[in-house]
Amino acid sequence: MSSSATLIRPSTDADVPAMTAIYAQAVLTGRASFEIEAPDTTEITRRRADVLAKGLPWLAAEADGRLLGYAYASPFRPRLAYRYTLEDSIYADESARGRGIGRLLLAELLARCEAWGARQMIAAIGDSNNRASIAVHASAGFAPVGTYRNVGRKFDRWLDLKFLQLVLPAGAGRT
Repeated sequence: MSSSATLIRPSTDADVPAMTAIYAQAVLTGRASFEIEAPDTTEITRRRADVLAKGLPWLAAEADGRLLGYAYASPFRPRLAYRYTLEDSIYADESARGRGIGRLLLAELLARCEAWGARQMIAAIGDSNNRASIAVHASAGFAPVGTYRNVGRKFDRWLDLKFLQLVLPAGAGRT
């Protein structure tokens, strides 16, 4: 599948079951998310509605009518002073990994977040060995800013939380 055949668009209610399945696979077999139990469609619907209610994007990637992945931005922290700093989340279907879906989703997410008024984007990457996610973010210009060591425990091992940051063009030089 080529990335030119992939459509990046706002997600819809109809995407929720596929997004739930993609996330469940990530939760149950991967270390990108520190959740232990996969949320159901009701919970994913609630989370999506919360993001959209803030005016933030929740995007979907599809090709040939099939959802390949999704990405969204959420507030970095709840306090008002952080209102221009967001955190991204990107998940791809297992069959679509390594095909550029994450890069396409992240590029569109960054553009929409900057248009929304965001000045900084934070990536909180579960597991310091998550080379694919680190590479996707690095390709978009994110720089590493720190690592919390051994803060999560999943699959009988301690995991780090690696932080990367991107100053969005509209945020550069702002005081």
